[in-house]
Amino acid sequence: MKNIAKYLQLTVLVFFVLFLIFFISFDMFGKMFGMDPLTPESMVKVFLTGFILFLAAWGAVLIHNSNQNDTIKKMQQEMNGLKAKIYDFEHPKVTEPKKPVPQKNQEDSTGNLRPRQNFTDQ
Repeated sequence: MKNIAKYLQLTVLVFFVLFLIFFISFDMFGKMFGMDPLTPESMVKVFLTGFILFLAAWGAVLIHNSNQNDTIKKMQQEMNGLKAKIYDFEHPKVTEPKKPVPQKNQEDSTGNLRPRQNFTDQ
């Protein structure tokens, strides 16, 4: 797409340079091409053709830039992923073993309440 954009821009430049030379020396070239009077319709056709060439070149440049931006974003995402992997290799996660939590026995009386006593009638 980059080459197409270059060629289209070069085409627009050559088009306008040729017609600039043609209209500057219209007295000589006009008779060669059978264009004795210079009419507004012929000028409009020339400038519309040049404008269409310009839009095509501009569109090609925009498409090329869009493709370049997409590839740059993909490369940056890939690079960030690789950086994260390198960081993980350099700084491994070390988990400390957890100490088992002692469970309270129901018979332990560490609080202010006395243990419950069951009274039965016999």
